Amino acid sequence: MERKSYGPRHAMPVQPLFIVGTRNENGTPNFAPITWVSKTCREGEENLIVISMYGTKKTKQNTHRTKQLTLNLVSTDMLTLTDYLGKASGKNGEKKALPYGIGSALQVDAPTLDDSKWVCECEVEQHVTIGHSDTFFCRIKNIQIDAEIDVSSGWIDLTQFEPVIYSGNYHSIGDFLGKIGEFY
Repeated sequence: MERKSYGPRHAMPVQPLFIVGTRNENGTPNFAPITWVSKTCREGEENLIVISMYGTKKTKQNTHRTKQLTLNLVSTDMLTLTDYLGKASGKNGEKKALPYGIGSALQVDAPTLDDSKWVCECEVEQHVTIGHSDTFFCRIKNIQIDAEIDVSSGWIDLTQFEPVIYSGNYHSIGDFLGKIGEFY
C-alpha cells in the first residue's frame, strides 16, 4: 500500500455523534450536538466518559454550572433534529422551532431526547481547560437503552442503534463483522 501525507486535519478522527442535554438557569432544557466524546478508565474497571466542548456554547456553560448532563446517541433518523439543534443557539432562548420529545434523566438533573435509543446520564467529576476547549471527565450514573434492543448478552450490536458517525460529515456504520478474537 502506498500512502500520501496530508498533514494534521481536524476532520479525520471518526467519532460517534451525541446530543448533550443540560438544564439552563431557569430549568428549561438545552441540547447541542457534540462529537468529541470518548471514555477512559480510572481505578479498576470504572469507566469515565470524556467530553470536550469548544467555544462559548450554552451547553458548556450549563455543564460547568450544574455538573450534570446526558449524552443522547444520534441515530440516522435524528439528523434533521441534530442539524437544527446545532444551528440554533441556546444563548437566544429555548430551541422550540422544531417539535421534539423531551424526557428527564433518572439519576441526574438533565433532559433526555425521546428519540435517542441510547442515553448516558453523567455527572462531571473533573474538567481540564486547554485554550478555548474544556474537557469534562464524567462519572456514568445510569444508561438508558431502547427496550426493543436486546443487550442481555452483555455486548452491543451497534447496527441496532443506527448511530451517526462524524468525521467532518455524517456517516452511518455498515454490517456487524464479528466479535473480538474471531479473526485470528
